[in-house]
Order: sequence, then C-alpha cells, then structure tokens
Amino acid sequence: MTGGAAAQADADPFAAARREFERAMLRNIKGVEYLGSPAPVVGSSGKDVLISRGTFRLYHYRPLVDEIYRMPLMLVMAPTNRGYIFDMAPGQSFVEFLLKAGYDVFMVDWDAPRPEEKTVGIADYVLDFLPSAVQRVRAVTGESDVSVVGYCAGGLLSLLWAATAGAAGPANLVTFTTPVDFRHMPQFQAWSDKSFFDVDRLVDTVGNVPSDLIMTSFEMLRPAQRVASNIRLYDNLWDDEFVKAHRMFDRWGMDALPLPGEYFRDMTKKLMWDNALMAGTMTVAGRPVDLGAIAAPYLHITAQHDHIVPPPASAPLIDMVGSQEKNQVELKGGHVSLIAGANAVRRMWPMVDEWLGEKSV
Repeated sequence: MTGGAAAQADADPFAAARREFERAMLRNIKGVEYLGSPAPVVGSSGKDVLISRGTFRLYHYRPLVDEIYRMPLMLVMAPTNRGYIFDMAPGQSFVEFLLKAGYDVFMVDWDAPRPEEKTVGIADYVLDFLPSAVQRVRAVTGESDVSVVGYCAGGLLSLLWAATAGAAGPANLVTFTTPVDFRHMPQFQAWSDKSFFDVDRLVDTVGNVPSDLIMTSFEMLRPAQRVASNIRLYDNLWDDEFVKAHRMFDRWGMDALPLPGEYFRDMTKKLMWDNALMAGTMTVAGRPVDLGAIAAPYLHITAQHDHIVPPPASAPLIDMVGSQEKNQVELKGGHVSLIAGANAVRRMWPMVDEWLGEKSV
C-alpha cells in the first residue's frame, strides 16, 4: 500500500477496521503455522571441521569467490553461546558477507563441555585452544599472519591471548562488545557479589555450570524482555520476515551453553570480583597479562545500546591496548543487533571490511 493509500485508509474507519481484521486472521493462521513448523535453519554456510576436541571447535568456511585475500581471518565466539550468530541465514550472515568480500574465513566455536572438562579454565582457552586454532590456520593456509575478530568474551579471550603470545600473536585484532572494566556491569556484579555468592561451592558441587544459570543471568538484565518479545511477535505474526528473524534470534538466544566450572570460577574471581585487568593484576597460568604488550593494529567496536556489556565497561580498552594503530568506534545497536541485526550489513560489517581489507592483501 502506498503512502497516500495508507493515509486514505487511516481516514476511512471501515478500511482501517478491515485491515486490522485481515491482520488478525493472518495472525491466527500464521500462529498455527508457527507452532507446527520446525526450527529455522541457521549456520548454513558451507564449512569443514578442522578441530573437534571436547568443547573446542575450529571451522574453515568454503570460499564463495575466486579472488581471496592472502591473510586468513579467524572469528572467535564467546564460550556462552554458539557461533552461528555469525552465520544466521543467507543474506543475514556476517560469514557470508566476509566470504563474498574475499576473506578466507575460519571460526573458533564451542560445544557443551563434557563432565571431565570441568577443570578447563581461562588458561586452557588462552594458552591451548586459541594457539592451537591459529597454528592450524597457519598450517592450512601456509600464511604466518592471521587476523583475529572476537565477539564479547571471545574478544576478551583474544585479547588475553594476544597479550601473552608475543610475536606469535595476531597480525590484526578486532574486538566488539568486549568487557574490560567489570565494575560497569552492575547486574552481573549484583548476582555474583562475593558476600553471598559462593562460587567455589557451586563449581565444586556441580562441576560445569548449567546453561540455565547462564540464561537466567542474561534474562535478569531485562526481566520483561521475553514477555515484550512475545507481544511483538504476536503483533507481527502476519509479517513473514519479522517472524523469520524473531525465530532465528530467539533460537540463538535460548541456545546458551554450559560453562566449564574452572572457567566460570576464574571469570568470577579474577574479573567480576577483582576486576584484575583494570587493576593490572590479571594473570594466566602465572603469566602477567599486560594489554599494553599488544602491538598489532587494533579495532574495537562498542554498541550504543548494549545492555550486556555497556559501553563504559569496554571503553577503557582502547587506551589499555599498546598498539600504535588503534581505533575505537561506537555504533548504534545492541549486543546482538550490532553483529547480526538488520542494520549490521550497513554499519558494522562494512566497517570491519574497510579496516581489514587493506591489511589483508
């Protein structure tokens, strides 16, 4: 309906009533279809599994163009969720965008940790998983230089690795929605307050921390969000594109992973309680972590409306990283919409491409 026709319909109460009736009928029909339809397909870009070891996965995506940049690019997902947020669906996939732009794309992803992996801690991610992934990328491509792009805690782990890897670190580093000052994550601070939260008892009792606890912690940030989301879904059941996007993001949001017990203990004590990166006391397996030791060109992106990692929690990073070439940008969007929302293709994706492209030849 054109703008003029819509205005005329709004002026005609019978036309407006008819339109709402038609939408109500579509809601009922689409609601039945919604309940009976299978879960949406996500993460469909072609890829090969290079490493599958416990909770640790490394994928290599198949190229979509003939001309490919010399330098490979490795995405690093946060251990709390699955990496298909990078590859939601054709036309709405950061991976697909990068492949079409000519990048040789790899991804570090995670699976639910096995019971025996309860002893996996931050040091395993920083000194084993990420170096193993980079070593395999180098072996597959024959290139010593690798660009690394990390999301949320995946960015944090990438920073810790880059700060301890020396010359073996990344050639270029991009992080987005990555926390460093945990004092500015008040809700997480509240539920992990050491005066009543016994993290040792929790980990020693249950081993790996259940995904339900992780999900609850995120939902506490916006307690009414799920109800509001379902209301928006009901209001828009007649809109196939809205329903498709809602189902994909809802599936990913509910697909939280358990966390290895020791990793959860490390994150709680070192970062939530001690704020060790900001205090300059962070160590990994006894090695001091100095973000000032990072020399690779660095790009950090924050989301203006991020309720999980508010901009003040990540803003200090740009001054802490030692790179001579470094940039920080704040974009409109939230923690998830920044990377996979409808506007990501016009905001963050081209920015990453423009920044990395000239460095990847």
